[in-house]
Amino acid sequence: MRSAITISLVPEASGGPFVFWHDLVAGCAQAAELGFNAVEVFPRSAAELDVTLLRSCLDRHGLKLAAMGTGAGWVVQKLRLTDHEETVRRRAREFIREIIDVAGSFGAPAIIGSMQGRSEGTFSHEQHLAWLAEALDELAPRAAEHGTTLLIEPLNRYETNLIKSVADGVKLIGSLKAGNVKLLCDLFHMNIEERDIAATLNEAGPLVGHVHFADSNRRAVGFGHTPMSPIISALRRIGYEGYLSAEVLPLPDSNEAAQQTIASFHACVPK
Repeated sequence: MRSAITISLVPEASGGPFVFWHDLVAGCAQAAELGFNAVEVFPRSAAELDVTLLRSCLDRHGLKLAAMGTGAGWVVQKLRLTDHEETVRRRAREFIREIIDVAGSFGAPAIIGSMQGRSEGTFSHEQHLAWLAEALDELAPRAAEHGTTLLIEPLNRYETNLIKSVADGVKLIGSLKAGNVKLLCDLFHMNIEERDIAATLNEAGPLVGHVHFADSNRRAVGFGHTPMSPIISALRRIGYEGYLSAEVLPLPDSNEAAQQTIASFHACVPK
């Protein structure tokens, strides 16, 4: 397993659970200085991301791109894959497709979390899930062209009523035609929704494609009360070799959150 840390380039998301903010150059430099293997980047859009600068920063510091988020599609543009308006759903798919192309050029997956939307209004829950499945089946082949996966992130009940649990995600993936959709298992959301995080990871097995390394209070691991030993053991049992990526609140500040994360990572995954 490898370490990663988040960099948000979305001013509208200020206050959210990302460690480094606004400055790609400084974020990559700090990540490398602390010994992280990779960064997870959240751009405002594919068009607004300086891809040349990102590649230069990664190359200069020997970092990888762990994943790329699409959440700005919702935060900035209010786009959802399950919106009741077909034109909005189409724009949401195009926004994600462009992120997939950028992330894929680095061999990294794109994340679909908040852009899944929620079930509401006059359309049924089943219809919302059908729209979500249709979008994933359309978008996943684009990721496959880049030799990577598409990640769907179960969120907690306060953020969505669609894919709230790992079991919801497993069921959704099982309904798809596409074979390269995997789960992003966020330990913060799992702490809310899952009875036993380690057991749930065991059950998900090879569908676990990425892990957000966060404590019970959405702070850096070690600043909350989630026991990590059984979680790491479960990830080892299922053969997980991906990233433990810190999507956590920058508390008490970005530097301390990053230092705590890398210390916890090395405690959990000794060299």
